[in-house]
Amino acid sequence: MGTWAPDDLDRVGGAEELQIASYRPDGTLRPYVTIWGVRVGDDLYVRSAYGPQNGWFRHATAAGTGRVRAAGVELEVTFEAPPPDVHADVDAAYHAKYDRYGPQIVDTVVGPQVVDVTLRVVPRD
Repeated sequence: MGTWAPDDLDRVGGAEELQIASYRPDGTLRPYVTIWGVRVGDDLYVRSAYGPQNGWFRHATAAGTGRVRAAGVELEVTFEAPPPDVHADVDAAYHAKYDRYGPQIVDTVVGPQVVDVTLRVVPRD
């Protein structure tokens, strides 16, 4: 398992939006998708606002690997299941970072309905 370089984590975790892409079975990279992501401690998390059938989420979980880019950083990553005790902190991070957009939008990425569509984004060694 890789670890974030402190500057990369600061930049990607602090970016308003990040772009992620997963790999196809033939090894080519899918198009990047712009999503929200949050930092909790030394980890980065993303959630599917529209459930498990959202294309980027299905592809990321199937592939397990991809790329992330934000704030001038671009890295190879793995998409992993988060630890079970992190969801309250991830919710709090989404609220702190994005509440200014209003509950109609933020509520799509917080709460018990998004536990199963949360991924930890980990740099690959």
